[in-house]
Amino acid sequence: MADIDSNIAQELEAAVFQRLVEHLRANPQVQNIDLMNLAGFCRNCLSNWYRNAAQEKGIDLSKEDSREIVYGMAYAAWKEKHQGEASPDKLVRFEQTRPQEDRD
Repeated sequence: MADIDSNIAQELEAAVFQRLVEHLRANPQVQNIDLMNLAGFCRNCLSNWYRNAAQEKGIDLSKEDSREIVYGMAYAAWKEKHQGEASPDKLVRFEQTRPQEDRD
């Protein structure tokens, strides 16, 4: 691996995250359940990870605020505008693949 300064590495990682979020915003037809079933994470996971990272830095960030950062709008508005009904087979697959910490 290339020898990259840790500050530059963080800048690169931030840029990658921003590009991923932009890509997800530009493709709302890709449903969260499809992301979760295929890759094991979704937009909500990203917003949770963002919120956790903020909390580790002592920043109080609400769940709604972290979701708005990822979705680019209020989560309820995104759901109303973009989220479709999940098929029964997708729901079964989701229950089989979702992260253990989300099952409680």
